[in-house]
Amino acid sequence: DVQLQAFGGGLVQAGGSLRLSCAASGFTFDDYAIGWFRQAPGKEREGVSCISNSDSTTYFADSVKGRFTISSDNAKNTVYLQMNSLKPEDTAVYYCAASPRITSAQAMGVMTMIRFWYDYWGQGTLVTVSS
Repeated sequence: DVQLQAFGGGLVQAGGSLRLSCAASGFTFDDYAIGWFRQAPGKEREGVSCISNSDSTTYFADSVKGRFTISSDNAKNTVYLQMNSLKPEDTAVYYCAASPRITSAQAMGVMTMIRFWYDYWGQGTLVTVSS
């Protein structure tokens, strides 16, 4: 069975950092892209970042560009989202998702932020940034 487990959320002060992890199993990790999405209370789920394991390229939403980085450890089937300079508006439940159809995050760009492309979703992990 395909499983995605997101963890690493917590409470942090504005300006602080957190690292989220997404552990994947049940599919050929190297053939998939992993995306991070977030959903704040009362808002739509939005894309944050994506990494395509086939070519190791990445994409970031404008709202997090320059503050967040994404990386993949293919040996551990795990993707990390390093979040720095956190702001209260980053408060949300963060989800990771897997896509076999995103072959290049760089080439597909903003399309990687669309939920349509993702077939599998993990449970969320809550990030709360206090002011």
